[in-house]
Amino acid sequence: MYIAMNRFQVVTGTEGDFETVWRNRDSSLAEVPGFVEFRLLRGKLNEEAGYTLYSSHTVWKSEEDFQNWTKSENFRAAHRNAGDRKAMYKGPPVFEGFNVVDGI
Repeated sequence: MYIAMNRFQVVTGTEGDFETVWRNRDSSLAEVPGFVEFRLLRGKLNEEAGYTLYSSHTVWKSEEDFQNWTKSENFRAAHRNAGDRKAMYKGPPVFEGFNVVDGI
């Protein structure tokens, strides 16, 4: 198993818009070979820095499945309008990928 996460620092006051974008996105992940599940996670508000931390969290059968998705037309379509939302972010998303070593 492989877990792919992107962390987003979402500007305070735009959290609702950010969540709406994710809820209304045209996702075809369920059709992608090796895809297992998706979650959008909301973390704590950092009042001093002016953002709320979010993470998109996908689980894949293998890192190869995830890499194949990143090279697909489905990936390009899913990220086509990402630049339109820059005003919601304090900097670019931060990617983190993990191979599962142990789990239940």
